[in-house]
Amino acid sequence: MTFIQILSQLAGGMWVSIQIFVVTLVFSLPLGLLVSFGRMSKNRVIQAIVKFYISVMRGTPLMLQLMVVYFGPYYLLGIKVSNDYRLIAAFIGFVINYAAYFAEIYRSGIQSMPAGQYEASKLLGYSKAQTFVRIIFPQVVKRILPSVTNEVITLVKDTSLAFTISVLEMFAVAKAMASSQTSLIPFVAAGLFYYVFNLVVAVGMEYIEKRMNYYE
Repeated sequence: MTFIQILSQLAGGMWVSIQIFVVTLVFSLPLGLLVSFGRMSKNRVIQAIVKFYISVMRGTPLMLQLMVVYFGPYYLLGIKVSNDYRLIAAFIGFVINYAAYFAEIYRSGIQSMPAGQYEASKLLGYSKAQTFVRIIFPQVVKRILPSVTNEVITLVKDTSLAFTISVLEMFAVAKAMASSQTSLIPFVAAGLFYYVFNLVVAVGMEYIEKRMNYYE
């Protein structure tokens, strides 16, 4: 099998990896913001629950979390799951994991804002919601963008962990091909895919950061 043929077979796995990447970002970024509000809540019960959730998500391996999400319905509730649930479980596992990390990033950005800006907004007649949406949040995004970029780049590589629940993403496909052909070439090809994917994401995030600084 030629290198081009290997790349063509890996393309299917790459598409699955891209799906995991996109779905994780689309859902974990807004979810992380909501979780950060819970983390900063004045209600101690909500704050404790959210703090525990973040602690568990950040303190346990993502691989283990994926296995719990996939096998949990059967072992805990006796619900039989189909093979189609594998990818859905991967989506859920990645989203709840990255939402915890993004929540802490949001929280650090929001709490770093000077109290004077809230006071000035109140004097101008802004409500708390208007103050956050129009004044605080745009500045928070600029402050946290470097940290978010690091997490996004890490996510590119973390998509390979979906193979633990037999999701046929790129690494799983490369592993199967390498095993059947007793060759390292599929791994080299997969590494090339990950490198290009990572490079595209890094360039995209850098472009976003430059554009935001341009309009500052």
